[in-house]
Amino acid sequence: MAQAKIIIGVMGVDQHENGAVAVMRFLKEAQMDVSYAGLFNTSETLLEKAMAEDVDVIGISCHSWEYIHYLPDLMERLKAADREVPVVVGGSVLTARDHHELTKLGVAGVFPAGSQPDDMINAIRDLAAGRVRERTEAALAN
Repeated sequence: MAQAKIIIGVMGVDQHENGAVAVMRFLKEAQMDVSYAGLFNTSETLLEKAMAEDVDVIGISCHSWEYIHYLPDLMERLKAADREVPVVVGGSVLTARDHHELTKLGVAGVFPAGSQPDDMINAIRDLAAGRVRERTEAALAN
């Protein structure tokens, strides 16, 4: 079966990438194909990168409140592009209220400070499973 393909990026002027790098490392150790979109993404640039790589999950690392501005636009752009790619958000600033609001927006996974790597790996693997299965079946059919 193909590996889950994940892209992780940081939105806006948030320059805190240590969390993103740590998550990338343990996802790679869990045999996922992970790419880093880098810092200073807008919803448009992150979606372009995600679509170009045909990822299974989009991850957003946030350690400031930049995501509040960009995330609704990203979710709308995904819908407009008719792309059903789960979005997960993780970071030190996330509160229980943020979790509720993000879920209402359609975010598939929210990982605040203290989230355990195994929990994140399992959740992301589960979110990616359907798209990975489709890609594997398509490859076998050819």
